[in-house]
Amino acid sequence: MSTTLQSIPSLGTHAASGINPGRAEIRERLSRASYDLLVIGGGILGISTAWHAAQSGLRVALVDAGDFAGATSSASSKLLHGGLRYLQTGAVKLVAENHFERRAVSRQVAPHLANPLTFYLPVYKGGPHGAAKLGAGVFAYSALSAFGDGVGHLLSPSKAAQDVPELRTDNLKAVAVYGDDQMNDARMALMTVRAAVDSGAVVLNHAEVTGLRFTRGRVTGAELKDRLDGTEFGVDARLVLNATGPWVDHLRSLEDPNAAPSIRLSKGAHLVLKRTSPWKAALATPIDKYRITFALPWEDMLLLGTTDEVYEGDPREVSVTEQDTKQILDEAAFSIRDQQLSPDLITYSFAGLRVLPGGPGDTAKAKRETVVTEGRGGMLSVAGGKWTTFRHIGRTVMQKLAELPGHPLGEDMEPVGKLPKKLPLPGIANPRAVAHRLLVDGPAPGPRMSADTARHLATHYGSLAFDIARIANERPELAERIHPDAPEIWAQVVYARDHEWAETADDVLRRRTTLTIRGLATDEVRGKVQGLLDGK
Repeated sequence: MSTTLQSIPSLGTHAASGINPGRAEIRERLSRASYDLLVIGGGILGISTAWHAAQSGLRVALVDAGDFAGATSSASSKLLHGGLRYLQTGAVKLVAENHFERRAVSRQVAPHLANPLTFYLPVYKGGPHGAAKLGAGVFAYSALSAFGDGVGHLLSPSKAAQDVPELRTDNLKAVAVYGDDQMNDARMALMTVRAAVDSGAVVLNHAEVTGLRFTRGRVTGAELKDRLDGTEFGVDARLVLNATGPWVDHLRSLEDPNAAPSIRLSKGAHLVLKRTSPWKAALATPIDKYRITFALPWEDMLLLGTTDEVYEGDPREVSVTEQDTKQILDEAAFSIRDQQLSPDLITYSFAGLRVLPGGPGDTAKAKRETVVTEGRGGMLSVAGGKWTTFRHIGRTVMQKLAELPGHPLGEDMEPVGKLPKKLPLPGIANPRAVAHRLLVDGPAPGPRMSADTARHLATHYGSLAFDIARIANERPELAERIHPDAPEIWAQVVYARDHEWAETADDVLRRRTTLTIRGLATDEVRGKVQGLLDGK
């Protein structure tokens, strides 16, 4: 590389230029003001609620002990889907509602961050479901989506094998076809954080709650510690929302040491592999009556999973075990040829924790419903739900706030029903048009932007990709790739630092880019990224 990246100065932290204020300034804002709502937890549930609350006119603060979407919200199957398996339980209304939200997000709210994906559901001889049943199921599924993704139907094995070359065709009787959408969950969450801030919310990641503040027995704020430099501070709020996901009961115990457990956890593990050939569709293979294993073309790789088992350990220590890896590969082998399933192709693995309502029963059969409860100190706790319905969950929590007795927030809020139904996330644009313009107006001097980089920027930032292109244009050394085998460029690191609250190398490599999941986060790359984040 011709220029030493560590020598590039920071672009500054002046808020008026559209650059995020520094952490010290944000801590000062949080500690000096009094907020209507303090959201603890920067997963998608907390982020969505903060976004909707700020739209409603409330003064909103959002904090997270780690990074935004740093846990379960960036460890999903990356799908926006109606939930085909829910039809088995007769949850027709739920599937229709999920489809409505999926279509809204992928078509009006964030078409630059979501893309349609065709799913093939193979029917093998002796499998848990017959062709006629699955054919009827995918037709009904597409009908509940108003046939917006085509008509669910059956396909011949030979045609399916053309689109998925690694599909096993032995004993394959038919293939059912349906449509859903996929996304990069971390990028979707970060854009929602940005939308919340654009609406007036004040946010801070890497800020851990060490205690709650009480006024006459009511929770009225929190004590926090900046995990990056140890600074302690506090936030006052009329209402506190506990949206800490797997940690929701831990925070409830700070409010009431005698609070009974309200949730249980289920671990979902995934593997990311290099692809041995192009895939034009995803596979959704039935394992038994209730479970499906996915093989998804994603970020030019293959995403396999997921598992579903009770988890009772420390949420911070959730990981993919050798047993998880073996299970995922063995289940994928039902429908995928061996050459695509070599352990040598694995670039990354990750595990997340589903938050389910407390109670007995198989986690695979448990409903992915959202539960909102109020503690004895008036703190609200929200847990559960699906990524697909993140906007609906935000509206649901806001409705709950408006109805709370003894809390005057409802008088200060814009009624939930009057909020824009399909307010777009920042950067909304046609990604193909953005990519084309990036190629035509690429950074100069120096070589023009490569097609895969332009496509990557367009589908991860939308029109905000032009801001990254300007950074690369001003500093040509930032137009270079971070790693030759990935589309990302160094300008994205600077953008993540100044506009997307990135503080650590993992913030950038795991959630704001795809370097980690590609297996390309080398020590050299990590060191240079951290140098840029430190402004050196």
